[in-house]
Amino acid sequence: MRDIPETLSVRNDWFEESFIVRLEVDPDRANLSGITNQDVALSAVTGLSGYQLTNFIEGDKSIPVNARLRIDERAELSDLENLYVYGIENQEKIPLLEVSTIKYAMDTSRIIRREHFRTITVIAFPTPNALTSTILKKADKEIQSFIEDLPPGYKLVWGGERAKQQQGFRNLTMILLISITAIFLALLFQFNNAIKPLLVFAAVPYGIVGSLLALVIMGEPFSFMAYLGIASLVGVIVSHVIVLFDYIEEMHKKGEPFKDSLLDAGVQRLRPILITVGATILALFPLAIHGGPLWQPLCYAQIGGLALATIIELVLVPVFYAIFVLDLKIVKWETNK
Repeated sequence: MRDIPETLSVRNDWFEESFIVRLEVDPDRANLSGITNQDVALSAVTGLSGYQLTNFIEGDKSIPVNARLRIDERAELSDLENLYVYGIENQEKIPLLEVSTIKYAMDTSRIIRREHFRTITVIAFPTPNALTSTILKKADKEIQSFIEDLPPGYKLVWGGERAKQQQGFRNLTMILLISITAIFLALLFQFNNAIKPLLVFAAVPYGIVGSLLALVIMGEPFSFMAYLGIASLVGVIVSHVIVLFDYIEEMHKKGEPFKDSLLDAGVQRLRPILITVGATILALFPLAIHGGPLWQPLCYAQIGGLALATIIELVLVPVFYAIFVLDLKIVKWETNK
């Protein structure tokens, strides 16, 4: 993460290693001397940090009374070698170095646990005008290599903005599925046919392809805002196709032949659809140019999706309709003679 220029304050929550002094008790010598690990620990703590013996009561004050070495006897680490260990049970007094070894090392200053598991959190902040998705895209190759090399029992869990983005994707996908289902049911009742709603949604995949192509061409990441722009395209594309199909159904009720209805719908609804799409795209351009890294993916996704989906819904969707009516004969077209 530090090698990426868009990152600031890269660190982990365990901090840097600190200098520690470790006492390693020799169990054989300690047993022969009648000294326990508790005796060693208690003597060392008492000599250096102090051990509370009692409280001195003065009026309404309770003053702790601690026993420890004088400051000139514990000012240096070498003074630890001169300590004596006092046995609690046998009252023995033995030099500390007779039953233990003093070792110096650099070790972790603290250990963080999350849900009872030891967890190291790597934290980084993006520089101004930089997106988290851009930083993670640059670091993705090394992060994936790191994940693959993790030994058994270790795992990497995303947090921060990436975790919120994944949660946002899940929530938005759920809302999008519910919306599509509701639109499908509404069209099912409106057209009284299960195939026509599918034809209405026929242009949606092409709109998604147009959005992804626009993001690739403009070099924008597939962020949450881009996904939000693609999700909002569904309603716009469906509304345009409904305008087209509504005119076809209206001509059907008047008894007009199928081919004439299809051609008239394309001609009559061409101007309203183009005006709506053109106004939307033109309105999105200023925000796409000056909206910054937050709004640019959304705007480019909608511009690309609307542009391609409009061509598809005006050209291919009527062709699909004709295939289902004339060739497959799944959709019935009956005219009043």
